[in-house]
Amino acid sequence: MKKTLLASILLSGFVTISMATQPNIVLILADDVSADMFSCYGQPGTAQTPNIDRIAKEGVQFKTAFAPAICGPSRALLMTGVYANHSGAYRNNIWLDGSKRNLFEKFPSWAKLMQGGGYKTAVAGKWHVSSEPWEEVSGFDEYCMYYGPSKIKDHFGIDVIADGRREDIKLDDERYWYSSMIQNGDYVDVTKNDFGPDQRCDFLIDFMERNAKAGNPFVAYWPTAIPHGPYSTTPDAGAPMDIELKKPNIKGMSKEEKNQVIGAYEKAQAERFINLIEYMDKLIGKMVATTKELGIYDNTYFIFCADNGTASTAKDRGVERGVHVPFVVCGPGVKKIGITAELTDFSDIAPTLLDMGGVKSDVEFDGQSQLPFLTGKSKTHRDWIYAYTGPVQVLRTKHHLLEARAPFYDKPDGRFYYCGEGRFRENYVRADKDPEHAAAKKKLFDVIDSLPPHLPKDHPFWSSKDGKKWIEIELNKFNIKEKQLYNHADYKVYDETD
Repeated sequence: MKKTLLASILLSGFVTISMATQPNIVLILADDVSADMFSCYGQPGTAQTPNIDRIAKEGVQFKTAFAPAICGPSRALLMTGVYANHSGAYRNNIWLDGSKRNLFEKFPSWAKLMQGGGYKTAVAGKWHVSSEPWEEVSGFDEYCMYYGPSKIKDHFGIDVIADGRREDIKLDDERYWYSSMIQNGDYVDVTKNDFGPDQRCDFLIDFMERNAKAGNPFVAYWPTAIPHGPYSTTPDAGAPMDIELKKPNIKGMSKEEKNQVIGAYEKAQAERFINLIEYMDKLIGKMVATTKELGIYDNTYFIFCADNGTASTAKDRGVERGVHVPFVVCGPGVKKIGITAELTDFSDIAPTLLDMGGVKSDVEFDGQSQLPFLTGKSKTHRDWIYAYTGPVQVLRTKHHLLEARAPFYDKPDGRFYYCGEGRFRENYVRADKDPEHAAAKKKLFDVIDSLPPHLPKDHPFWSSKDGKKWIEIELNKFNIKEKQLYNHADYKVYDETD
């Protein structure tokens, strides 16, 4: 670990030295999975995630944490601590003011700031944010990322097919079996029996071991591909290379036969989804065990969260389930609070990491460090949280929710609810015009007014080439409006009437 000399006393031939060490940080980001899929959140039909549950039990589990409802903006917010209203990262295909390319030049990543504070940094898995992880501006000393052979050739000049290092086969996806990966500038040789998440987890474990033995504080960031679709088999469930369950051909079947076949397919998909989550939990347990074997567990923070809600049922929806993600953390000084009603969102991650590492910076964040609350120095964290996807905004306080707010879609008021102590859509009551809740509603709109405009109809983007293309394709062709403003049919529990 990095050592700071606090005192040195020479007496009768003895030297007494008091050392202070910077803690390590392991940040794990799951891909496309809502909070209601983890057993520590107590909802029906969850995966069994004992290692994630243990992190929650040994530290703090935020009952309500928000992230943008789609991966690019979510990762941009995680890395910078700056909302889209400032950064321009609104949706995977809405990156304003050059943010797709130069985000970290305008808003430094926490990785770059942590480097400046003496930390070694590594990332493994899925990137999907500005620049590339190997670029200096991103702030990572080491990386292991999955990219297709053609991208590896374009960026590094390594033709793995021509060099005989990889078979020229087309896969349903590059992230799971026979994963195509680049690690610290070189292609990773793999076989068809190799499962990509295993190798990327092992890469981070090796990084942790090397730096622990060298006495370097580290941040190991694992934006894992799990459980993003296609829902592959895992080494614990199913055969290798079975990456995607093919949709059944129901042509010519009776209605009864169709329902039976589709039902079996959906059940199998759900099982694969859960298997992936449980395998991820197993790998997290492996990382925790490594820190214990190295004797650094007591000086290591573990943070687990997810980038947005579950794929087809929540992702890219400007409703609470679209932005409600798991968030658990434990580590040195963190109180065993367990589940808390305090609020957090992804703008808090960057300032929290810097605070954990004792790294000082004059960079301004939209969020605030969780550390005072985590360590018991403060009884509360923040009054409101905020998330979004494209032109749609979602905000809440502990007891009130404003969702589907989108002037671009002619929904300037959104839908306003009194939630009380309820979560996961239970007992939410529409309160748009209820005078008893008018002050709470005003508070949320005061937050909106404090931020730059969020893609209103007169925003310059909509008259740009990219904006017109977005309207033509997303709005007119795919009718994205209907998806972004409402819950999936299987999750319509509270009043969403207009």
